[in-house]
Amino acid sequence: MQINIFKTEAEVLANLATYFVTIANKAIAKNGRFAVALSGGTSPKKLYELLSSSSFKNKVQWQKTDFFFGDERNVPPTDSNSNYLMAKKALFEPLEIEPAQVFAVNTLLEPDKAAAEYDTTINNYFAGNKKCFDLILLGLGDNSHTASLFPYTPVLNDTTASIKSVFLNDQQVYRITFTAPLINQAYHVVFLVYGQSKAAAVHHVIEDVRDIENFPAQLIAPVDGELLWFMDEAAVAQLKIK
Repeated sequence: MQINIFKTEAEVLANLATYFVTIANKAIAKNGRFAVALSGGTSPKKLYELLSSSSFKNKVQWQKTDFFFGDERNVPPTDSNSNYLMAKKALFEPLEIEPAQVFAVNTLLEPDKAAAEYDTTINNYFAGNKKCFDLILLGLGDNSHTASLFPYTPVLNDTTASIKSVFLNDQQVYRITFTAPLINQAYHVVFLVYGQSKAAAVHHVIEDVRDIENFPAQLIAPVDGELLWFMDEAAVAQLKIK
C-alpha cells in the first residue's frame, strides 16, 4: 500500500490525473487497450472534469480506453443520481467517447438481473481470461464503505470475483457493485479521498484492527496489483503514521 499525501484538494486531483495518464499509456503500450472502472461521487467528478480539460485531454489515447463502473445506483441512466450520467457529462461527452467504449450497468433491469448481465458483460470483455482491470478508481464513504460495499451487507462475505446487487436497508434502495475479490484482481487500485469529513474513515480503514463489517474498505487488498491512496492533509489528520 502506498499513501500519497498532498496539501490541497487541487494537488490531489492533479497528481491522480497524472497517475491515471501514466497507467493508461502503459496499458495501451502493452496491450493496445486500457480498461478502467470508474467511481461515482463528487470527488471523482472533479477528477473526470480535470482529465477532460485542456491540461490532460490530449495525454491519453481515449479511443483505446474502455470504461466500466465499479458500482452503480439502481436508478435510470437519466437520473441525476446515476454514476453513468455523471461520468457521461464530466468525461465521455467532453472527450467525445464512442458509446461502444462505455460499459454501463443496465439499470432498467431488476437489480439481480442487472448485476448478472453486467457480470456477463465483463466476462465477455475479458474473453474468459482472469478479469483484471488496469485501473479501478474508488472513493471512501464517511461510514468506511467503498464501491457499494456497505457495512453489514451480505456482499462483504462474497468470495466470487463478480458483480452483485446490494440492498441498503437504511436507505431502502438497491445498488449494483463489484465484489471485493473482483476489485482485488486489478493491476492498480486507487482510493481518491479528501476533506476533513473523511479523516475518521481513513483512520478506521488504514489503522484500526480488521473489522470488515464496520469498515468494508478494509477488504481492498489487491492480490498481485498495487494499492494507492491519494489524499489531502485534512483526510489524513487522524492517522498516527503519515
